[in-house]
Amino acid sequence: MSTTIDDELWSAVGDPTRRRMLDLLLADGGGTATSLSDQLPVTRQAVAKHLAVLDRVGLVHATAAGRERRYVVDEARLARAVAQLASVGDAWDARLQRIKRIAEAIERTNH
Repeated sequence: MSTTIDDELWSAVGDPTRRRMLDLLLADGGGTATSLSDQLPVTRQAVAKHLAVLDRVGLVHATAAGRERRYVVDEARLARAVAQLASVGDAWDARLQRIKRIAEAIERTNH
């Protein structure tokens, strides 16, 4: 698996409103900007802008639903994003363990 960081993806999921939208879309099996705005403290226009960001990074896909677009989460892309996040978390855990070992070694030599 590639450990390259996808900055656009991280920026997209870094916003709490977009994360909440993903949760709602997953729970409901999809939704429109209107249905999401009914459940969030933001306007329909703001929801539409957030959906555009999620669509650009491939986390959601839209299909025509009358006058609106119905969005669903791309679960394969979301799984790849979760794996990337886990990979970065593992790398940071390893770094922190190395720092801890260095700090402990320094402490032992100072006593």
